[in-house]
Order: sequence, then C-alpha cells, then structure tokens
Amino acid sequence: MNTSNVYRNKTMNVITEADVGSTLRIAGWVENIRDHGGVSFIDLRDMYGTMQVVMRDTSLLKGINKEDCISVEGPIQHRDEETYNPKIPTGTIELEAHTVTMLGKVHRQLPFEIQTSKEIREDVRLKYRYLDLRNKKVKDNIVFRSQVISFLRQKMTDMGFLEIQTPILCASSPEGARDYVVPSRKFKGKFYALPQAPQQYKQLLMVSGFDKYFQIAPCFRDEDARADRSPGEFYQLDFEMSFATQEDVFRAGEEVLTATFEKFAPEGAAVTAAPYPVISYKQAMLEFGTDKPDLRNPLRIIDLSEFFSRCTFKPFIGKTVRAIKVHANMSKGFHEKLLKYAQSIGMGGLGYLQVKDDMSYKGPIDKFIPDDMKSEIAELAGLEAGDTIFFIADRESKAANYAGQLRNELGARLDLLEKNAYRFCFVNDFPMFEFDEEEKKIIFTHNPFSMPQGGLEALNTKDPTEILAYQYDIVCNGVELSSGAVRNHDLEIMVKAFEIAGYTEEDLKEKFGALYNAFQFGAPPHAGMAPGVDRMIMLLRNEENIREVIAFPMNGNAQDLMCGAPGEITEHQLREVHIKIRD
Repeated sequence: MNTSNVYRNKTMNVITEADVGSTLRIAGWVENIRDHGGVSFIDLRDMYGTMQVVMRDTSLLKGINKEDCISVEGPIQHRDEETYNPKIPTGTIELEAHTVTMLGKVHRQLPFEIQTSKEIREDVRLKYRYLDLRNKKVKDNIVFRSQVISFLRQKMTDMGFLEIQTPILCASSPEGARDYVVPSRKFKGKFYALPQAPQQYKQLLMVSGFDKYFQIAPCFRDEDARADRSPGEFYQLDFEMSFATQEDVFRAGEEVLTATFEKFAPEGAAVTAAPYPVISYKQAMLEFGTDKPDLRNPLRIIDLSEFFSRCTFKPFIGKTVRAIKVHANMSKGFHEKLLKYAQSIGMGGLGYLQVKDDMSYKGPIDKFIPDDMKSEIAELAGLEAGDTIFFIADRESKAANYAGQLRNELGARLDLLEKNAYRFCFVNDFPMFEFDEEEKKIIFTHNPFSMPQGGLEALNTKDPTEILAYQYDIVCNGVELSSGAVRNHDLEIMVKAFEIAGYTEEDLKEKFGALYNAFQFGAPPHAGMAPGVDRMIMLLRNEENIREVIAFPMNGNAQDLMCGAPGEITEHQLREVHIKIRD
C-alpha cells in the first residue's frame, strides 16, 4: 500500500473485503450521486473500477457534482446485504467518507452523460474525446489495444525478430497513396514526406544484414476514411525477413496472427488453424467476386458464361455470367427487396431460377433455357430441389464485382455467416501490371518493389498484363488485414520492371536512389508483410468502425475536432518554411 501518496493509497481494483476496517484514501471521478436525505452516496470511478462512497456527514457532499475529480479518505466497511451490487467487484463493500478533497472541479455543463457517450453523435464524442474515453466500453478498447500491441511485440521478439524504428521524416514516394508533405526550413522549396509505410527502409535493413526486422510502424496516407480505414494515420505490424520465400512469410504471419487471435478473441470464438487456405487472386475474383473474401459465408460464385453463350437469352449473350446458388425459402417480398438492392449497386436487373420439387424450374429466365440444356445447368451448379440460383451478367470486372456484393448481401440477409469465428486466408498471385484506361499505359497494379513470377525472362517475353507477382494479402472475415510481397532485390529485374511501367533507369535512380544504389552491394533475397494493427483490434473487439479502437481518431473528413487540426498557422511560420498561400 502506498501510504505516502496524498491523493490515494489504493486503486479500486485492489480493494477487497480484506480491507474492511482499514482506513484508505481513494481518488477518481464522481460517476453518480444519490442523496437520501440523512445519508448520501457517491459512485467513485478510477481507471480500474468503481466504489461506493457513503457520506453520513451530508455536508461533505456540498459543492460536489458529477465528473468532479476528488480524493476521499475513510474506513472500508461492509455494505448492508440488501444493497450488494453484484455487477462490480467492490459490490459488497464501501468507503465511509471522513474527508473529501476537491482535486479537479467541473466548471461547465457536461456535453453528454459519460455512461451513454457511445449513443451520441460521433462529432460530439470526438470533440470531447477525453470525456468519451472515460466511458468504460471506450476505455476498455484502448486498454485492450495496449495489451494486443504488447503481446505482438513479445511474440515477434520470441520469433527472433529485432525491433528497429525507421524514420518518420523521409523522401516523398511517387507510388501508392497521396503523401503528407512537410516543408523544409533549411532547404527552400524542398519537402520531406511522412512515410506511407517503412517500405524502402525495411528493405535497406535487409541489405544491411539485419536478418529479421519488425516494428509497430506508424504510417501516414492522405486517403479518405472508410469504416475499416482511419484517415491520415494508422499502425501496422511491419516485418521483413532475409533469405525468405513467400512460404516462409506465410508461416511467420500465421504464427503471430493465430497466437494473437487465439489469445484475444472473444470466448468460444473459432480461429482458423495454420496453415491458412491459399486462394489465388484469379480464383478469389471468380468464387467470391472480391480479393477480400469472407470465408464465414458458405456461398460461392460460379461462372456460367459458356453455358449461356449457347442459350437464347440475348441480355446474357457475349457477357460474363456469374451465378450464386442459395438453398433457402424466399418470399416474393424477399425477391423484390433483393432486386432493389441489385439496382442500387448499379445492376440493370437480377435474373433467377427456383428449383421445384420435381427439379423443374420457375422464374423469368426459365423459358430462355432449351429443355435439353436444363439438366446441364443443374449439374454445372449442383442444383437441388428448393434451391434458388441468381444470375449476374456484365463485362467481366463488373460481373465479378456485382456477384461479390450480391454474395455478401445474401449471406447477411439470410443470416448465413458463421457466428463468433475468425476465418483467415491468403490471397496470392496478384497481377504485376495492369493497363490504365485513363492514362492509356501499363502501370504497376500494387507494390512496384515486388518480384515478378518468372523473373527477367517473364518481363522480356510475356504480355505484361499476364505477369503475376509474388504478392499476397492476409484476409480475415472479408477485411484485408495485411499485404506483403517477395521483394525484387535484383537490379536488372527491377530496371526492366520499372521500364515496363514507363520509368527510365534515370527515373529509378532519382526516385528510388537508396534502393537502386544499395542493390549494387550484394542484396539478399527478402520478403515480408505488414498486418494492420488497428484493423486487427477492430475485428477482435467486434467494432464496426475503426475509430472505436483509436484513442484520438480523426473524423471521417480527416479532422481532429478536439484540437482543431488541420488549422491555420501564422504568417511568420509560413515564411520560415518559404510557403505562400495562394487564393
């Protein structure tokens, strides 16, 4: 017990019935006040718990309001049995106040009730985030976050990785998302950038001879917000390995993520055991309509393009036709609502067939399928009595996208998703390049520093859009948790890959000079990935919005409503960094 502290000598979580008869000092915030005339009660809350304080000298309550910060001293005693509170650990005891010291007075009306802060508008919560964080559910998310990050650090260290911090002020990167730029005071007209990821630095660490690196890395991207993406900044478990293949990275990623989710997932949750399923990008786009498949959903998409090329239904001829089979009772109203959903995402309509008990069909497309082909579609789609099969027809990319959204919607509306489960998979074999319709040129699809499959020979002989990269994502419950790649450490291959994407060797020297130079001094093969910490915690806490697991998040418009960022700066500050604001 800390007897010397003038504010408290015990926190709420360590006070028990064993303290009955002892005189203690406790400190915290006034959560509730109940004045019963001759006796008053306060629920006093600190970070660790809540305790009832009884004031038989009711003058001690004078001037005290909710959320005042106070220190109270007095003996610990048993509560009357009829007033026990089984919801809190200290529910059988109370402190009888003999002295009360005001530590921090509330001078304004509270903008909201602390205990119900999660129910009010987000902009108000974020403006007064320091009050919102007093809410137990909000605070518990941040405590949980700390525990997860501590575990990740220890796990990575146990796996032989060395934690190294990389710079925050770095050079601007021409690839990826939009940079946050920082003007230089000493070098007029020049700028630093905040790192979108420690990509180049971690590769340079491998060239430096550090075998296994990791860090809980802050990353900065000037992107718009989504439910699973915080604008401005986020954290990732960034790691890289020398002399490593794709499979080596898979094993490391599986080990740390499985251990983390098994430890921190809700009680009874199912977690995918290693090795995780590996799904190619091509297969993912066909079977799930997305490169972020949610494996809790049992529905799969099939391709019926060739089948419908032989039918008489003109809207499907020459189109990519995808189909989803569902075994469920669906009312006319269900079909109408699903059609409205399909139209809301851009589809012109939604064809379907229902399979009757005698294996005949009913539905708007039935008459366009020749009788001699009806058994064929049953075999292709594995149809059984009671099934309904939905059809999506468009050009390939749109058909895949629509089918993926429809699969998700059917899974949600029919309550098909596996409950209390975390289903992981790898998605790999991403295309290295794609044709940009706007720019009318070949561009990198994802990370330009990835090793192309087939190496230099593939770059020299194949259609660039057919070249695959050693790139991979980890997906959990439809959320991209991590991206990574086997890196291109061969200078000749790198020069050729960038040449295909429109960069000269001089461009490569100028824009990526550190890597270009370092790879001339014996670079080892290396690979890595970077699971997102914020997304990981969002999934583990079953939160729908990533801002619920960040202590001081920006709003969806990339504003810090609490501190007023972004904000204006003085003319003197602008002059120091050689900037003039244009009208």
